[in-house]
Amino acid sequence: MMRDAKEMAQQVGETLFAVDIASKDTMGMALISCEPGRAVLRMAVTERHLNGHQICHGGFIFTLADSTFAFACNSHNKNAVAAGCSIEFLKPGKLGDVLTCEGTEQVLSGRHGIYDMKVTNQNGEVIAMFRGKSAQIPGTVIPE
Repeated sequence: MMRDAKEMAQQVGETLFAVDIASKDTMGMALISCEPGRAVLRMAVTERHLNGHQICHGGFIFTLADSTFAFACNSHNKNAVAAGCSIEFLKPGKLGDVLTCEGTEQVLSGRHGIYDMKVTNQNGEVIAMFRGKSAQIPGTVIPE
């Protein structure tokens, strides 16, 4: 039976997240949604995320965006990895903030895709913007 694209993307997200120790267990992220070309992840800023300035370490904000990127670019059930990415930090994440990252596919052309991630806090303020380029590699996340 053929799955529709939305159903497949959701199953891909659940399958990846179940074994994503870095995002789920190390970072404390939650997968909110995975749809074709789109994903949303959320992470509460806790003491373990703070740097010497007592704000969320940029590497953790980057990781939230990078993980969201991974779910968005794998959502079509074609294995994909990051080929490059960049981030712009706009505001600090603070202890107790709940950061949400929404990732959206901008273009998918052949084996490469461009995706934009927007990280916001619980007040809707933009914390960071991240752009990633994906490259498809052989295989699928779930059997077709």
